[in-house]
Amino acid sequence: MFLQTVVADGQAEVRFIEEMKARAAETRCDIEETVQKIMDDVRIRGMAAVEEYSQRYDKVKPFTVAKEIIDKAYHGCSPDLRDALEQAAENIRDYHEKMLVKSWEYERAPGAVLGQTVRGLKRVGLYVPGGTAAYPSSVLMTAIPAKVAGVEELIIVTPPTENLSVEVLTAARIAGVDTIIAVGGTQAIAALTYGADFIPQVDKIVGPGNAYVAAAKKMAFGTVDIDMIAGPSEVLVIADHTANPSYIAADMLSQSEHDRLASAVLLTDSMAQAQAISVEMERQARGLPRWEIIRDSVRNYGCAIVFDDLKDACEMANKVAPEHLEIVTANPRELLPYLDNAGAIFLGPYSPEPLGDYMAGPSHVLPTSGTARFFSPLSTDTFLKKTSVIEYSREQLKTLSAGIIGLAEAERLDAHANSVRIRFTEED
Repeated sequence: MFLQTVVADGQAEVRFIEEMKARAAETRCDIEETVQKIMDDVRIRGMAAVEEYSQRYDKVKPFTVAKEIIDKAYHGCSPDLRDALEQAAENIRDYHEKMLVKSWEYERAPGAVLGQTVRGLKRVGLYVPGGTAAYPSSVLMTAIPAKVAGVEELIIVTPPTENLSVEVLTAARIAGVDTIIAVGGTQAIAALTYGADFIPQVDKIVGPGNAYVAAAKKMAFGTVDIDMIAGPSEVLVIADHTANPSYIAADMLSQSEHDRLASAVLLTDSMAQAQAISVEMERQARGLPRWEIIRDSVRNYGCAIVFDDLKDACEMANKVAPEHLEIVTANPRELLPYLDNAGAIFLGPYSPEPLGDYMAGPSHVLPTSGTARFFSPLSTDTFLKKTSVIEYSREQLKTLSAGIIGLAEAERLDAHANSVRIRFTEED
């Protein structure tokens, strides 16, 4: 069969999850060593090092993309594509405006005011891959939530290819990006991390990239914040006998075409359905341009597992914690309460994963490799920082003073205790 199919027996699920984790955990030491050297060099030498690596790898010095070039790209973009980008931008903006968290305060008691200020980050760097890996949809999915959150300055860095992507430049203009700098690779991440001449240090770096960019972002964390370390793309589909096999096959192939490490998995309670979907996947795949990538992806990381009960399938889905989770059953919402871990959940036959990739509104930047157990999708929250606000009167502090002093002395932090005690040594 094109799609390997097994019956759930406890062991098959464990083996699959282990293989999924192993594929995401592979890290080449030579990549990390190279990246560390570049990061350290840029930190020490600044723009001189950035220019040296850019000349070596891209044959051109970094430069700021002029507004005239961006405007020309926008007006030269295919009208149909530009309209699609505008529509997607509107949907993304609408969704994220509704989820935006505001500052708040409340009075616990007279003289005791507590709250939280919520502000957008001052400056964020967005890495956008170049060449054939340039995805304008990812620009919208990262830049628009940042702008809705109130980020004051949003900077795109992208490799200085001979002809910068018209589609990426168009998406950047639509999203309201402030500056686009033609610089790529590890040196771009390093420049955003430490600052280098006209490339300023940012507060956070977001966006996808190759293994070198991912390693650089990991090393940047702590000096600046990052969104996440993205692993290979994945979709898990829970389907019953009512699902249309051609729909499920098409959805699974849409993930498998990403790269050879991508994973597409079917969980079902019907062996006949699993077999029908496997046949349909092969039929559709052979007519697709990325057939060889799909074939290798399905062979190595594709699987169908047949369960007696779909609630057991939900239990496995929670262990996998997939990036994308489709539920295509007679009553998909019935399974929703049993599903705790997923980057995004798609309900029903007309909510395919590509809807989320391009148009629905939630960002398609999602946790991968099981990290949906503890990470959330990129959103306005990604670009916000929250600060606690505490304001007490003398009277309210006095009501808590004995407890504060007692706790401080229990921890042998006498200066902490004195900070409160000194305020009441002389009674009014």
